[in-house]
Order: sequence, then structure tokens, then C-alpha cells
Amino acid sequence: MNNLHYRPLAAAVALCLLSVPTLATAQDAPRTTTELDRVEVTGTRIKRAEVEGQVPIQTLTRSEIERTGLNSIGEVLQQLTGSGSALNAKFNSSGNFGFPPDGSGVGAGSAQVDLRHLGAKRVLVLVDGIRWVNESSASGVGAATDLNTIPLAIVERIEVLEDGASSLYGSDAIAGVVNIITRREFDGGQVTVNYGEYSKGDGTQKGVDLAWGTSGDRYSLFLGASWTKQDAVYANTREQSRYPIPGTGLSFGSSATPTGRFRFVDPNTGIEHNITPNNGATSPAFNGVGGCDRTDDYHCFTTADRFNFAEYNLLLTPSERKGIFGQFRFDITDNVQWYIKALANRRESTNQAAPEPLFFGPDGATGNPLADNIIISGLNPYNPFGFDLDASDNLIVIGRRPVEGGPRIFEQEVNTTYFATGLVGLFQAADRSWSWDINGMYSKNKAEQTNYGSYNIYNANIALGDPAICAATPGCVPLNIFGGPGTITRPMLDWIQPVVHDRSQNELTLFTANLSSDLLTLPAGPLSFATGYEYRKYEGEYQPDPITVRGHYNGVPSLPTSGSYDVNEVYLELAVPIFAKSALGEKLDLSLAGRYSDYSTFGGEFTPKYGLRWQVTNDFVLRTSYAEGFRAPSIGELYGSAARADLQLFDPCSVGLGGTPPRGSAANCAALGVPTGFQQANSQISVTTGGNDQLDPETSRSFSAGFVWSPWFGNNASWSERFDVEVTFYRHNIEGAIQAINAQTQLDLCVDTLDPLYCGGITRASTGAVSGFNNRLTNLGSIKTDGWDVDLFWTLPQTDVGQFKIGWQNTFVGRYEAVGAAGQRQPQEPGVEVTDSSIPEWTSNASLSWNMANWNASWTVRHISKLTEQCGDAAAFPVCSEQAAGTNELAATTYNDFQVGYKFDWMKGLQLSAGLNNAFDKDPPICLSCSLNGYDASTYDIPKGRYWYLRADLRF
Repeated sequence: MNNLHYRPLAAAVALCLLSVPTLATAQDAPRTTTELDRVEVTGTRIKRAEVEGQVPIQTLTRSEIERTGLNSIGEVLQQLTGSGSALNAKFNSSGNFGFPPDGSGVGAGSAQVDLRHLGAKRVLVLVDGIRWVNESSASGVGAATDLNTIPLAIVERIEVLEDGASSLYGSDAIAGVVNIITRREFDGGQVTVNYGEYSKGDGTQKGVDLAWGTSGDRYSLFLGASWTKQDAVYANTREQSRYPIPGTGLSFGSSATPTGRFRFVDPNTGIEHNITPNNGATSPAFNGVGGCDRTDDYHCFTTADRFNFAEYNLLLTPSERKGIFGQFRFDITDNVQWYIKALANRRESTNQAAPEPLFFGPDGATGNPLADNIIISGLNPYNPFGFDLDASDNLIVIGRRPVEGGPRIFEQEVNTTYFATGLVGLFQAADRSWSWDINGMYSKNKAEQTNYGSYNIYNANIALGDPAICAATPGCVPLNIFGGPGTITRPMLDWIQPVVHDRSQNELTLFTANLSSDLLTLPAGPLSFATGYEYRKYEGEYQPDPITVRGHYNGVPSLPTSGSYDVNEVYLELAVPIFAKSALGEKLDLSLAGRYSDYSTFGGEFTPKYGLRWQVTNDFVLRTSYAEGFRAPSIGELYGSAARADLQLFDPCSVGLGGTPPRGSAANCAALGVPTGFQQANSQISVTTGGNDQLDPETSRSFSAGFVWSPWFGNNASWSERFDVEVTFYRHNIEGAIQAINAQTQLDLCVDTLDPLYCGGITRASTGAVSGFNNRLTNLGSIKTDGWDVDLFWTLPQTDVGQFKIGWQNTFVGRYEAVGAAGQRQPQEPGVEVTDSSIPEWTSNASLSWNMANWNASWTVRHISKLTEQCGDAAAFPVCSEQAAGTNELAATTYNDFQVGYKFDWMKGLQLSAGLNNAFDKDPPICLSCSLNGYDASTYDIPKGRYWYLRADLRF
């Protein structure tokens, strides 16, 4: 097998081209890299592997992953200092967020990775150097990878390249690349059992991982299986997540209540009523008298009547994941190896939301004419008013929350299959060695979602209309929305409450061929090259339930989506030595790379990359790189059909739900048809989203520069075995970013300017409420960000009390600017929280690990710097820290994680570990602008998030 290892002369190419499957050492091979000018991925967390190229590569070893106590690749990667906001199990998406504008769906139950705050769809995920299929969660055609489709048990290490790399990997590699290296050469067996839960006794997580491998003179086989189960944590078990916005009570609760809110004009008197039945009035009497001093069974609707939907939500969504993986390698000859890999993974996950509201009338603004334009018959046997409630005449809004139907439950079943095979080899020609490989891969991610607790608005419309028509309709039962909780009977529910089934899938077919060697020998060393060809075909589709397609679904509407495209690519990379052992330093290398991509959807694109690596001395390296990149529009972005998102938006023309005066100009609001004193019914406004088949690819320019210093006096010294410092400056500029303008920004600009550019997609009902909001994808102007990574690693000498290692990693974001196509500034910037995502100015991870004989322990500190957000209408409450300015500070937050372990010398080793994450039970800072649970789930641990765990690992 040794003659299959890459030659050092091509090492620079081998490091950068993760797309060439490596024939690396066994998983437990000892570290051999000791010099700065060696390039070898050794599977340990030393800076040698990271610093050798022109860009930094961060390597997470299996032992480091186990030290986190986490059981998901997504959770591990989201703790990197360079990570941004991405979906994870703390997002209770279904029923709460609706569809994002990129056609990808809500991604319920998935875990993704975002680098440099540029979005998960701008990160390329590879497994053993080969692209992984994008996710589908039965709500759209995803543009990012669901890392829950890859069992953590099969991972040997994870390599993260935080730099633009389209010239090396093609589309999507704008913010960086995550390459997950699977376990390969393994002799014997391994059983790992883990159990953990939060200190409040919920959120139990348990799992079992199995691994077995064998090898002979010409073959190796690895088999792995994994089972992980995560139990739920409910929002009503934590004070911070118990209400829609912490510290505001019911002010931001829903106006759709179990008793019902009825706002209408009495056609007999002309009096406008805004009333709700008294508690216990199951057959309320209405006397037609106006005002709030009433003698009938109604009272005026107030904040105290609003419905607290938050207590039905989940802080942590439950899931169960099962996966099997196999990898077989056979040496056909001494220089040719055949491999085959296969994976099957199933995720079963659940989201839950409050009982689904029924809104009727123009102020309901659902976008569905069956609800917005309804006529509720005066002949309905339960109608206490005695006259029609006509949306075109006297009905303003009715909000009824049928708690009788229970909460909305969304169950996802996601199946991922993967198959890859190929040949890898060496041959000798022209007095040099040539490395080559050919690879074929097919993978599919298929999802089905079953939704319980939603309603058929078409059937509800019939049941509220003329009783004669209902009687003539098979199965129809007149509906009682007037009598309060308990008055919607089982026969009524059977007529209006279906079980909804949605499905989606993504498929990826891929073929690659690669060749690398030395072209010639220069005075400073060999000039090496790599070249290759890649073909990919993407296919995706989303098929909602037939009642959704017909427009009869009361929940978030959507339509089918399907599409496909393919791409042919060729690339070339050169590693050119400029000088070696000269007066200017030890070595200077130039890297040149370029890739041409030909897409069936938009044509061709060429992306180059240039890099310099200057090893000034044996212990000091300077490096820099410049790259151009692009990202092709995904299937969902191109072909995603119209859908709806219910967003947390504050209308500048509305009196705040907390009582704050309108922020918009009175004259402009009047020009938009908004009457004085208008108050939006709910804190959520429905927004129409969808794809755009006229989108162009987004392009990028990335630059990085920095140094790595491993001082001689810190190596094998009395105070230090090894000491490394790494500093990197990064900058990313994206032009034509595929993104919708921030909806709150668009609404604010419409009111501020009355410009049709912003107001053209927004319509209002006669009452002044936003009744239509079109927020589609476009090629946004630009996104620009830059910052610094500063890392320090120190290994202390072995002593009588063991050996200590210190690691300190930091990311400082200096700039983040997103500008719309017309120059409108988006609200994202460093130190600001916006729309469930944050960009901390400083994120830091520090770790102290200790080993002595069979004992080991670690202490990890995670720090997020302070953030600021807009309070919105919550500025009326003391929970907003700067009420006068209308801003709230999210204080700096620090978490402490501890782990201790002992290895018994039984069989091949039994490792027992115990850990405590968020040991001091630090709560996340309260977020007033976040959509759910009162905190940013992409940045912080859950409230009352102290988590303990136990793990046993036996090798035999």
C-alpha cells in the first residue's frame, strides 16, 4: 500500500484539491509531521495541516469532536468561531416561519453550516472530497446540505476551509468548504454508548454507535452503524420562552383566540364592534349595543384576551436518526485500487406549533380569497348576530383558534441514500510518478412530511355559508366558530381538519476524473500540477398535498416545484516554486488555479485563484490568496413557486401592539390608505415568496492574508513542547447576491419614500392592514464582509502531573454590509441581531485539555460578544434596555463546558467520559426581535441549558 501514497512533490496540490480522494494513513497512525514545509493531513489538531497552503484549513479530529459532547455534525460546526447563523434542532420551523424566499422550504429538522455569515447555501459540503446532496425536508427544494444526513459515528475528521474556492471545487464554495473525512482503515470493533439530558430533566439524548473493520494484504473493509434519539424540550418549561416576546405578557399574542375575536360593522346600526364572548358563554347573546359597557355576553377585545401561542412551541425539536455506512477498498494491483462506498440514513423529526388559527375577513390578510373574501351566512345556526358577515361589506376580521383540534404537529421522515465507486492509482511515465483517480457517485435525499392539526379553508367556507348549500354537500356539517372553546365538535372537525402530506426530494449524480504529477524540475523544486474533469446533474422537486395545490389549505400555501440542470467543468492547478534556500527566505511558492464551468441554465463561467506562500524561516510563514468565485442559482431559487412566509413585522403606520405611536409619517400613511389610529391585528404579516427564473449567478471576490509563527524557542523548550500562533485577515465581496430584500426594510422604505420600487409589491385592505406583500428573490446589490482570525495553540511539556494543551481561537468581524440592487442598506452589520441571526463582533473559543496516564479532562470556554437589536413595538416595555432609543442590548455571553474521562486497559480500551456543558446554567440574552422563544437559536444555548452526559467507548 505504501506505493499508493502521494509523493511530497505533489503535496501542495493534494492538500488543496480535496476533490481527489486521499489514500491517507490509518486512523490511529501516529503523527509524523514535524516540519513547517511538510504537507500531510495527519488527523490531529496541529497547525501543520492547516498552515501549509495559502489559506487556512481548520481540522477537527475525532477526539475533539467527542470532547464537545455533541451528537450532530451541524452542532459541532456551529460552534466554530467563523460560523454564522444556520438551522439546527433548536429551530421549531414548521407552522411558525413559513417559506423563505429561496424556494428551499423551512428545512424542518435539518442542521446546516454557515461560514462567515454568508449563508449555508454558500458553503460547499464534501464527504471524502465528493459533493454531498442538498437537503429536502418536504417543504421545498433545498440549496444547502443537511448535516443530519451524515452520521457522526462514521466521521474520522472534519476539515474546514474558510476561504473562497470556486476555482478548485466549482459553484457554492464562496464562503468556504467543509470536507468530512470518513473512517476507513480500522481493525477490530468499537461500541459507543452515550446518554445525556438537561438539568431540568428534559431534552434527553441517547445514542449507540457501532464500528467494525478488517483488512488484509490487498483489501480493507469498514462498516458503521449509528442510532441517535433526541427528546423534545417544550417552550412552556422555561420562563424566557413562555410568552411571544419576553417581558411583554400577552401584548404580542395572537388575536385569534379560543373564544374568538369578532370585528365588524352592524349593518342595522352602523356601529363598529370589536368584541369577544365572555368566558363560558357557549351560546352567546348579542344585543347590538355599541361601546364597551355591555350587558350582553360579549366584552370589548383587549390585550388580556390575546392568545399565548408561545407555550405550545418547542425549544428543542425531537428527532431520531438511524444510519449505516460501508466502505470497501481492494488493491487490484500494487498501483491500482478500487473502492466502493454506500450509506443509508433516516431522520424522523417533529415540529409543533400552537393550534392553527382561522382568520376571516380583509384584516386577516391570509392571501387566500376563501378566507379574506368570505361571506358568513346570517342563517348559520350558530351565528348570534342575525346578519351576514360579508368581507366585501361589513366584516373586518374574525380570529378563532380551534383548540379543539389540538396543536399543529409536523412529522418529517427524511431518507438519504448514497453510493460511490471509483478507481485510484499511480503510474510511472517520463521519469516521474502520476496520481490519478476516477469517481462516480449518486445520492438522493427524499423527505415526506405529515401535518396534523391544520384545516381545509374551502370546507370551512362552505360550513360557514348558506346552510342549504352545506346540507347539499356530502359530509358538510355547519361550523360553530362563535361559541368559544369546546363548541367545535368532532363531526365539525372531521369536515374541516384533514391530514396533510407533502414530499420533496433532491438528487445528485456526479462523475469526476483527476490527474496530478510534476511537470518539470525548477531550481527551487518541482513544478507540480493537477487537472481534471467533473460532471454533475441536479434534480429536485417538491409536491405539496393536493388540497394545498387547489388552494384549500388554511396553513402556509405553496405550489409544486420541479427542475433540473447539469454542469460540465474542467480545472487546472499549478504549484510553482519561486525560490528555495535563498537570502530572501527558506521558500516561496506560487499557486495558480482556474476552473471553467458550463451550466445548462446560464452558460459558462471561469473562476481563477492565485496564492503565495512565503516560508521566511523554518518557523515563520507568510501567506496570501485571491480568488474569484460564483454560485449558480439553485433549483428552488430558479423554479420555486409562490409560497407564504408569516414574518414578525411591525407596520410603521400602525399603533404598536404595545401602545407605541406609529413610526411612519402620518401624511405618507394616509397616502397609503391607512386611517388614523390603525393597529395591525397581529405581530406577524404574511409575505409571498418564491423563485425567479431570471436570476443570474452571484459572483464573488475573496482575499486572505496572514502568517503562522511556530517560534523556535517555543518548541521542545522547558516551558513549551510546541507553540503556534496563526493570524489571518479575510475579505469576501459578493456581487449580485441572490437574496430578497429584508421584508421589514422594504416595508419601512415604502412608508418613508412612497417609492413604487418598494411599495409596488405591497397592497393594503380598506382597513389599512397589509393584505399583500410580494418579497421575491432578486440579484441583490452586494454583500461585503471582512475580519480577522487569531488563533493560539500551546502544548506544555510532559510533567509528573500530566500534560496540558491550550487552544484559543478567535474571530473578529470588522465589516459586514449588505446593499440592495437600488442601493438600499440592509440591517445586517457587526454587533447587530436581525431576523433570528446575529453577527457578533467577537467570537472566541478557548480550551484547556489535560492528560495523565489513563486520565484526561478538558475545559472549554465559548464566548459571544454583545449585540444590539431594534426593540420594535416592544420599546414600550422595560424589557427593552434602551427604550428612548428603541434598542435592546444582548449582553456578552460566556459558556463553560467540562469533561473528564478515564481509559481502562480492558480489551483494546474502554473509555468512560462524563461531561457538563453550560456548567453554570447561563441563559441566553433576551431577544425581542426574534421570531420564536425569546432568543436567537442559531447563536446561543437554550434557556436553562445546563446539559450533562455520559459516554462509554469500548474497542475490541
